[in-house]
Amino acid sequence: MDVIENGLNAGADLVTLAIVEDKKEDRLRITITDNGRGIPDYMLDRVVDPFFTTRSTRRVGLGLSLIREASRRCGGEFTIKSREGKGTEVRVSFRLGHIDLAPLGDMGGSLTCLIMGNPGVDFVYTHEVDGRVFHLDTRDVKKELDGFPINNPKVLKYLADIIRDSLAGL
Repeated sequence: MDVIENGLNAGADLVTLAIVEDKKEDRLRITITDNGRGIPDYMLDRVVDPFFTTRSTRRVGLGLSLIREASRRCGGEFTIKSREGKGTEVRVSFRLGHIDLAPLGDMGGSLTCLIMGNPGVDFVYTHEVDGRVFHLDTRDVKKELDGFPINNPKVLKYLADIIRDSLAGL
């Protein structure tokens, strides 16, 4: 969530979250891409420092440093790529069977919270488990809603239920 919030704070209006769980390879891969302002080259190495932030509301920036350390602790990798004015991509992997791997949590609740608070932003969510795929694109949902607000509580409940049910079936 922190990494997605970074993109939203950088002005992104499109955020992509792709999760791949591959039990055969014992890998969990998460890729978050946004089309926000991006990170200047001179700052890219510093964004994973927990004591560095560009925000004036707090003096630490923990999101990227925490996910990087979690991936390392769980036998994974972390990369961040960014182009100023184009956006940022964060890729993180974990050993799926690692004892310290934190659960993903309630993806339905998390995604609908993002949608509720950012109705002008489009989210593309793909979750793959051993080749079976769930895909949600809020641009498609908005098209079907034909002007009805995507952050309406009934729509959000419907989306949360669809996400939860679909992930349970993967």
